Amino acid sequence: MNKLSKAAPVAVILILMASWEAIVRAAGIPLYVLPAPSDMLKSFASEFPTLMGHAGITVLEAVAGMAISFVVGIVMGVLIDAMPTFKKCIYPILVVTQTVPVIVLAPIFIIYMGFGYAPKILTVVLMCFFPIVVSFSDGLGEMDEGYLNLVRTYGGSNFQLYRIVKIPSAMISLLSGLKVAATYSISGAVVGEWIASQSGLGYYLIRAKNGYMLDKVFACVLMIILLSLLMNGVIKLFGYAVLPSARRRRISTNKRIR
Repeated sequence: MNKLSKAAPVAVILILMASWEAIVRAAGIPLYVLPAPSDMLKSFASEFPTLMGHAGITVLEAVAGMAISFVVGIVMGVLIDAMPTFKKCIYPILVVTQTVPVIVLAPIFIIYMGFGYAPKILTVVLMCFFPIVVSFSDGLGEMDEGYLNLVRTYGGSNFQLYRIVKIPSAMISLLSGLKVAATYSISGAVVGEWIASQSGLGYYLIRAKNGYMLDKVFACVLMIILLSLLMNGVIKLFGYAVLPSARRRRISTNKRIR
């Protein structure tokens, strides 16, 4: 049953790709209108060195934005949990930041910050820090009061309360937010590169689109998807490293299924 559930998504994707290929070939759709999956894969293979060069820039921007989002998310999550007044003041602002499309803000960032890495990294931060802050603060707020009272009974300070009890207990919620943010990070960097850049997957995507080379456009999209999955996988590995209980639960679940 476990093997079947893992194979089902792969089978669905293969069926969709085969249908796509058959429709394009049967209808004789030109390459500049809609490339077939085989054309996309050929372009991906031929352009792989170029795509990797641009991908390195995009990943650098995404990782830098994720690192800043992580630090900001941890600090703001603790402040929101520890200070109800701060939460009432800052939470509406956090929500407002998510209502404005990032692609609208990106040109403003470039006006004030230039054409370097800074506006692209800030774009990633704006897309990534919200799920981290919300998930982490919610995890801190859902802590069982019995554990908190136990630490207070033994004379624990507020710092010890967070270090020993609250933050470790909120790690699962934090990792959930990090997984969402990691998936957004590559997209955020690409959006920043669309506006103004001389390198990166966003720059490559715009050049390929302007030249009506849709096979290269789809190849670039495939690279973006793979990098997003890679970032998500890195967060999962990080979760297994910092949460031994998650590893034990995964192993026990696999044994029961077998």
